[in-house]
Amino acid sequence: MDQETRTDVKKEEKRIAVIGIIIEDVRQAEQVNALLHQFGRYIIGRMGLPYKEKQVNIISVVLDAPMDVISALSGKLGRLKGVSSKALYSKMGGA
Repeated sequence: MDQETRTDVKKEEKRIAVIGIIIEDVRQAEQVNALLHQFGRYIIGRMGLPYKEKQVNIISVVLDAPMDVISALSGKLGRLKGVSSKALYSKMGGA
C-alpha cells in the first residue's frame, strides 16, 4: 500500500461519536435542525430535551462517520450564535 492510499484509508476511517449541543438562543433551533438534516446520513440517533426552567434546549446526537465529518458538524454548530457544541469520540472505529 503506497503512502497516498494509506492516507485515503485513514481519512475515511469511521468513528462513533456523540455531539452534545446546548441551544441558549431558541431562534437558532431551525439552523441547528438544518445542519443535522444536512448530515443526516451519518446520524444513528438523537435525543432532545427542552429545559424550560433554564430556557435552553439540550440535544445529543450519535453519529457513525469519518472524523472530519464529525468535526465539521460540531464546528458548524458551535459557530452559531447562542449554540455550544462538543464532540466525544469512541476509542474504536465504527462499522
